[in-house]
Amino acid sequence: MHIGIDGRLPYYQTGGISRYVIQLVQALVNLDKTNRYTVLRSRKDQVNHKPLGAPNFHTGSLWTPCHHRIEKWSLAMEILPRRFDLLHSPDFIPPAFGAKRRVITVHDLNFLYYPEFLTPESRRYYSDQIAWAVASADHITTDSYHARDDLIERLGVTSEKITTIHLAASEVFEGRYTPEAFEVTLNRLKIPRDFILFVGTLSPRKNVTTLIQAYDHLLKEHNDDVPLLLVGSRGWLDDEVFDLIESLGLSSKVSHISNVSDEQLAHIYAAAGVLALPSFYEGFGFPPLEAMHCGCPVIASNRASLPEIIGDAGILLEPDDVEAWSDALYNVLSDSRQREEMIEAGYKQASRFKWSKTAEAIRQVYEQLAAD
Repeated sequence: MHIGIDGRLPYYQTGGISRYVIQLVQALVNLDKTNRYTVLRSRKDQVNHKPLGAPNFHTGSLWTPCHHRIEKWSLAMEILPRRFDLLHSPDFIPPAFGAKRRVITVHDLNFLYYPEFLTPESRRYYSDQIAWAVASADHITTDSYHARDDLIERLGVTSEKITTIHLAASEVFEGRYTPEAFEVTLNRLKIPRDFILFVGTLSPRKNVTTLIQAYDHLLKEHNDDVPLLLVGSRGWLDDEVFDLIESLGLSSKVSHISNVSDEQLAHIYAAAGVLALPSFYEGFGFPPLEAMHCGCPVIASNRASLPEIIGDAGILLEPDDVEAWSDALYNVLSDSRQREEMIEAGYKQASRFKWSKTAEAIRQVYEQLAAD
């Protein structure tokens, strides 16, 4: 079977879906030695993505850019000569034709529930096409049961057309690093230990303003001197975050860094006192899983997919309850017994998610469709 995977997105942007593409391809390389794969990249992408030692994996270049207004037609014309038995579109929207079977991955319906959290361009791209996409695809995978239920309830997709396949953290976060490696990263980035950590794009959906308010409450109520570190790229409408930090007089206590490697991020998780993620909506949520692998306790919102990813290993709160977030942060940072229990539970919970399991489930979807 000749399988195409649309891998253009990592050239255009970082983030969860791009990470999904990269990790899935590598996991399939490790797993599937039989089927033939072509990973489709942007023609502008100069990185050699061809997996080493994988003769059944190849790369192809495409002219069609991601999220173009006529993408579903131009992409279809580009892939048609390749005669794919199946094409997997990990970024929601498939081409109109060009392969015998089309699989799409719908990571979330954030753009329908919280359209105000997206740029106008992204909102138009996803919202205007999602109904057509789920109707046109031969099969749909979701990263969580929550996303599956959203598809059924919001868009009327039949349950038989959907397979839920949980993702996993990169193996980088499962590594055990030397104290010297930690110190190099912490010194280079000028980071102390036992801080409050947020990881993610600074955008309205991530609800960082609630975390800032809870942090301010924590400092005032407990005279605490713990720093807050925000790790991630700046995003849509992020000025509100930095304006709030300044208005509360927290500029000397809140730091922001971006463009860290996965290994550096693993060191940051291990050095943190707690990860806080008050998001309104997550399709999967890589940071909590990465943090649990690294021995970092997790406090997260009780919305969308986060409860099924974190399970009983973390503390789940209403995303806009400032006082509850402040209290939870203080308890985790000050109660060593609770912290150790959360760390052990986190290791156990994180071990349930493996990219080898994800890839095997995806391959089963491919082969079942080909057999139908």
